[in-house]
Amino acid sequence: MTAKALISIDYTYDFVADDGKLTAGKPAQAISERIAEVTQAAFNRGDYVFFTIDLHEEKDPFHPESRLFPPHNIRGTAGRDLFGPLADVYEAIKEDTRVFWMDKRHYSAFSGTDLDVRLRERGVKTVVLTGVLSDICVLHTAIDAYNLGYEIEVISSAVASITEEAHAFALNHFEHVLGATILP
Repeated sequence: MTAKALISIDYTYDFVADDGKLTAGKPAQAISERIAEVTQAAFNRGDYVFFTIDLHEEKDPFHPESRLFPPHNIRGTAGRDLFGPLADVYEAIKEDTRVFWMDKRHYSAFSGTDLDVRLRERGVKTVVLTGVLSDICVLHTAIDAYNLGYEIEVISSAVASITEEAHAFALNHFEHVLGATILP
């Protein structure tokens, strides 16, 4: 059996809560139960689970996002906390050797992290993507996964973006450009 890894991308307070610093709001909140459910199911199946979470330093003038977005997911703030029931899932499984927390600096979970090394060490051939935003961090992670030769699955009910148009674009791109399997 080929090993799989679920990659949970940026489902944090700053990206999801109404008062988050860079929130997707209602569309991201709507997947709250589903993202927790599929994460727990992946863990229960024996899959690896990676929580890849945006990390920024306060007042970092060198980070390119500083020019694009308001400060968000700042080290040491509650904005980096997992949102909703996913936080409870993480708390219940975080001590398991199949569960990882990875800080990331860029959109892609692969950029500047050792995610690829950890996946290859474990024989992972397929990555299952969940999180926010479908058209930014999830998409960039999928592109890097594609370029690195991974099979990609995206759980459409466990990813979200700010607008329906952006979300639809991302789902189309996952399937028709990256060859991802879209699961409900």
